[in-house]
Amino acid sequence: MEIRKIGQARRFYPQDKDSLYSLIDSCFLDENFGPGEKPKSLDQESRSIVGGVSPHAGISISGPCAAITYSNLFKEKIPDTIIILGTDHIGYRKIALLKEGKWKTPLGSIKIDDEISNEIINNSKTIIADEAAFTGPFLEEHNIDVQIPFIQYCGAEHDVKILPIKISTRSYDLLDKITSDITAVLKSTDKDIVIVASSDMNHETIYNSGEGLENFREKDKSVIDAFEEFNPEKTYKAATKPNIHVCGPQTITSLMLISKKMNSNKSKILKYYTSYDITKNIGWCVGYISGIFIK
Repeated sequence: MEIRKIGQARRFYPQDKDSLYSLIDSCFLDENFGPGEKPKSLDQESRSIVGGVSPHAGISISGPCAAITYSNLFKEKIPDTIIILGTDHIGYRKIALLKEGKWKTPLGSIKIDDEISNEIINNSKTIIADEAAFTGPFLEEHNIDVQIPFIQYCGAEHDVKILPIKISTRSYDLLDKITSDITAVLKSTDKDIVIVASSDMNHETIYNSGEGLENFREKDKSVIDAFEEFNPEKTYKAATKPNIHVCGPQTITSLMLISKKMNSNKSKILKYYTSYDITKNIGWCVGYISGIFIK
């Protein structure tokens, strides 16, 4: 059964299959802002990378950065399932997952891992199953949707599944609780599961490419420094300061907490750039990072 129809074609990515595939292909082949090569798997028996942060703006701008994250997530082995931690731009205000069905993009449909979704629901008093969080008015929410074409591209003919989780809370204590619930399921399964935190960095209008852009990058740097210290609480506090506008501080922090609980010992920033670096346009500016967590 198809539950989640195509949501963001034309706005964040092309609406037809060939154009979208070609765009993602170019993101991977981008030698300046992307990995510079197509994704490939080493088919290793074990995995060291628990998850990664991936931006979610228009694919033509943030896509090369996202491609770096997915190249690393798929490099060691093809995962069975990718849990996508999404934020909430529209006002859902709960913590919910899509329990079953399929999610459709111009590249086709990808299955929801209903086995893992049921285990999380049974293990958590906080995370609910709610189809409405991803359909209807929330069909306009793009931050999870933009991740999925990358998964379909990298997974190719493999039966990679997804599990979208929308995290709307900004309570650090609650993030600690729900990540414990998710981690308990990850530790109990034999499936190879990786986690993606969907988030852009700071959003702000810059008025020049000198001091304005430098100040913008300094705000992102405060979050990046805490990220590289592998300090979830410090990262969360840095990303939620009044003058900093990171759109997914709760997704990044949740991934960091899960990674800590999965015995990761290292965080690593793989790429950082701003939308200005791509467009050279003064005005609205957004920062993007690719970062991973390693056991």
